[in-house]
Amino acid sequence: MDVCLSSTQQPGRLGEGLSSPGGWLEAEKKGASQKDSTGGALEESNRIEASLHSLQTFVPTDYASYTQEHYRFAGKEIVIQESIESYGAVVWPGATALCQYLEEHAEELNFQDAKILEIGAGPGLVSIVASILGAQVTATDLPDVLGNLQYNLLKNTLRCTAHLPEVKELVWGEDLDKNFPKSAFYYDYVLASDVVYHHYFLDKLLTTMVYLSQPGTVLLWANKFRFSTDYEFLDKFKQVFDTTLLAEYPESSVKLFKGILKWD
Repeated sequence: MDVCLSSTQQPGRLGEGLSSPGGWLEAEKKGASQKDSTGGALEESNRIEASLHSLQTFVPTDYASYTQEHYRFAGKEIVIQESIESYGAVVWPGATALCQYLEEHAEELNFQDAKILEIGAGPGLVSIVASILGAQVTATDLPDVLGNLQYNLLKNTLRCTAHLPEVKELVWGEDLDKNFPKSAFYYDYVLASDVVYHHYFLDKLLTTMVYLSQPGTVLLWANKFRFSTDYEFLDKFKQVFDTTLLAEYPESSVKLFKGILKWD
């Protein structure tokens, strides 16, 4: 079984032993130092060191309980730390459906070195799979889930992906020009899964999708359709994106769409 994690890197509850950001950081620094002393690549060691320090950028929410869920995509076992105490700390059906599609269409999508942003990355499964497939990934979400997201990303991509993913805060519809200026940020793909449900920010979500899409950007959106509001959002989505239904998963009520922004 092909696994990125070593036996000393298994995720558990944040704040306990090596699973805490500080404890894991020290363990990885020690490992990198030992590698250097035996003639290992200094460049890789420095890259890992910088990435591990970035783990401390986001403070994890202290949920009362975590579970470790195992997934397998793109030839890798992926271990995700989840908590049912937050919508943003659980893998939802749209995410697994999107991962399945990415895996099955990897050659066609050609993620190698592609620049990808995920909206509402949650615990990070989709971003991890995209990274394993060779993409340069920016995973985004609300501030309270970024600690767990960063934790899962590094646990599952360190030393086994060409590009380590980045984590950025993204509040839908807010400070987009400031935090993601079009002159500096271009994405080949924008990914989103189960971002549409019964909440009051659907117009801001659509605004964000439109903003992040430039000429050539492909938006892949997977969602479990539960409520009439989901279909109302789809109607608005179709007004601004040339929309193709790529796949349906009847067992989970998930639909996967491809969107290309309409240009006047």
